Amino acid sequence: MSDVRAYGHRGRPLLAFPSERGNAFDWEDRGMVEAIGPLLEAGRVKLYCVTSFDAATWHDHSLSLEERARRHEAYERWICDEIVPWIRAHCGGDEEVLLAGCSFGAYHAANFCLRRADLFPVAICMSGVYDVAVVGGGWERGDAVYFHNPMDYAAHLHGDHLDWLRSRASLLLVCGRGQWEDTTGALESTQRFAGLLADKGIRHELDLWGHDVPHDWPSWRRQLAHHLPRLV
Repeated sequence: MSDVRAYGHRGRPLLAFPSERGNAFDWEDRGMVEAIGPLLEAGRVKLYCVTSFDAATWHDHSLSLEERARRHEAYERWICDEIVPWIRAHCGGDEEVLLAGCSFGAYHAANFCLRRADLFPVAICMSGVYDVAVVGGGWERGDAVYFHNPMDYAAHLHGDHLDWLRSRASLLLVCGRGQWEDTTGALESTQRFAGLLADKGIRHELDLWGHDVPHDWPSWRRQLAHHLPRLV
């Protein structure tokens, strides 16, 4: 598949989302693949990097926010109906897939984990903003936006489905306190999202790094290399 890059020879599959409007080569070009090189070489993880569809969905400001959400649903179907089976065939089994993403990719990781924890029980979310109404630059919230906006739908989880998510999903929320983490809204959103998950009893971990850790690829390389070894 031209929209997917695979790395590693065996191990637990990890599906990685690029930052805003990124492509499948970004993790390699930005040093993320090299950062977890020892895990790839040791056969502990197989990494799959996908392209984004953000430019035609959440970040197409010519469209209403509701239409952007409806377009995002096609991306979700592509990930779940085409990419996951392809990863499983590549791995030779029906293994669960870990998720990771940085910046807007962190939104994707969190959203896919909460919506499809049957496929993706664990998400590593670095420097994310978890309210697409803010990221999308619009405030209208129809059903399509609601059901793809973690800060909306997670607040109303209840009953058997919430109990199932509590037993199934686990999210790691990582963010620095340095340059651009405030202006992008990532620091505030990460803390607010962690509070919401705590209120709902959904398994999560909040890891805030220092004021010398900016919203940038060098930070995400360090964070991924720090956390991934205990998950694979």
